[in-house]
Amino acid sequence: MEKSDIARELFLSGANCCQSVAGAFAEECGMDQSTMLRLASGFGAGVARLREVCGAASGIVIVVGLLDGNDKVSDKAAKDAHYDLVQKLLGTFKAEAGSLICRDLLELEPQQSDGPVSEARTEAYYKERPCTGIVVLAAKILEKYIEGRNKA
Repeated sequence: MEKSDIARELFLSGANCCQSVAGAFAEECGMDQSTMLRLASGFGAGVARLREVCGAASGIVIVVGLLDGNDKVSDKAAKDAHYDLVQKLLGTFKAEAGSLICRDLLELEPQQSDGPVSEARTEAYYKERPCTGIVVLAAKILEKYIEGRNKA
């Protein structure tokens, strides 16, 4: 099963966008899925329903950080190289999705944020939102990155 399929299934089972993307790559990151889901739990709906940076995009950042992040905080070159990598991956996401911002992707009002209570996952919820496709897009970007990384 492709990671994008796993991400889709996680989303359709109730995981938020970030959990869906990050959770699909738990094994590659050396984590169990439960830990990865907890790590990603606050990033859904543009960070806790604030409608800021898309949770699927945040999932990309979490996975790439766990795979290839810099833990030598005084190593400026490594920090800059990691930022370059993340910017490239998120640039691909933005080019294909249209934005990095949750409220823009959902076509909500400018500066809209929502209360902390999540919406019920109903058939109508899934039909009216682009989130399933966005989660799949993020996972495919990571699949391609990891495939290239493994060939190098």
